[in-house]
Order: sequence, then structure tokens, then C-alpha cells
Amino acid sequence: MRDVRAAATAGQAISVRPGTLHTGQELISAAVAEELAEQKAREELIQRLGIPTGPDDLMDQFADRLAEATGMLYGFVNVFRGEQTFIGLHNPPPESGHLILGRTMDREHGWCPAVVKRRKGLPLPDVHASPRFSGNAVVDAVGIRSYFGAPLIHAESGITLGTVCTIDPEARPRADARRLLGAVKDTGVEVLHALTSGASVR
Repeated sequence: MRDVRAAATAGQAISVRPGTLHTGQELISAAVAEELAEQKAREELIQRLGIPTGPDDLMDQFADRLAEATGMLYGFVNVFRGEQTFIGLHNPPPESGHLILGRTMDREHGWCPAVVKRRKGLPLPDVHASPRFSGNAVVDAVGIRSYFGAPLIHAESGITLGTVCTIDPEARPRADARRLLGAVKDTGVEVLHALTSGASVR
């Protein structure tokens, strides 16, 4: 990223130097500028493809199937916008005694932000087994012990639209991690096809 400084007078050229990007009086690091550009491109792609930005019946069905296939309590189809938006959501039954989650979450919470950044699946059969991922607002608020997520990458543009993931308050055996992540990835392929083919129900 380069430093763009406005010319002192209208007749001067704009000077470009290595460093941070100046927008008015606000300093933005190269990493933040890159993230903002990525989010803008993502928003434009979501709009162009007509991807839902709220609860979607078909995406809820995918979330239901994902939770059933993995035996996990929660399933999500997560689109990354200004906040994480669960256009597909599976909660445990209200009478189960487990927390019922809403449709949005802060962009920095949970493990999906890591999946979006790394652009590949993330198996966490026991989140406490990894110091990098054990300290998390979701662990404290919901009491989650296992997470499996995969990115939704638009093939033509390479833009990561969001994730599919599943979470549970119980840890899973490491020996079962490959199967569980495979189920999440397989669901992600179906979800991405539905989202980009216009098959989802508005």
C-alpha cells in the first residue's frame, strides 16, 4: 500500500510514497486498507449476484442438514458484511436448555473470521487444545468446545463471500475431525452453487 497525499495546489501533481494511506485526517494501515477494499468488493459481488442478506429459507435448510450430518447443535451459512450475517441458521430446540442464537454477530467474534482470512477449512475438535483459538468471545458467551468451518469462495472473482460452519458445546474426537470437516466442505459446495445460481429463496 502506498501513501497518497493531495497536492497543495490544484496545479501540483499528487505525490505517492510508500507508507500508510491517508484519507482526510484518518490514518489507515495497509492491512486495514486492504480489508476495507476486500469488504467493498464483497458487498458489490453480493449485490450483483442477488445473494440474500437476511434469513433465507433454502439456506436455513442447508444449516439444518449440516447440523444433522455432523451431529452438532448449531449450523450456519454465514455471509460476511458489516457484521457476520447468518442467512442460514440451525438452533437447538427451544426446550433443550441451550442458548438460542440470533442472526448476526460481530465480525471479530467466533472462528469464521479466521476461515475468511486463511481461505481454507478450519477444524477445531476442541477449541481449548489450540491456544490461538481458545480465547474467544463465543467460548465464554455460548460455551462452545468444537468448531468446523469452510469458506465460501466465489470461483470467478476469488472473493470469499462468507463461511459455512457448525459449533457444539461438546468437544469432538480428533479421529473424527476429517469426517466432520468433510461434511462441512461438502455442504459449502452446495451452498455456494445455490447462492451463485440464484436458487436461494428471497
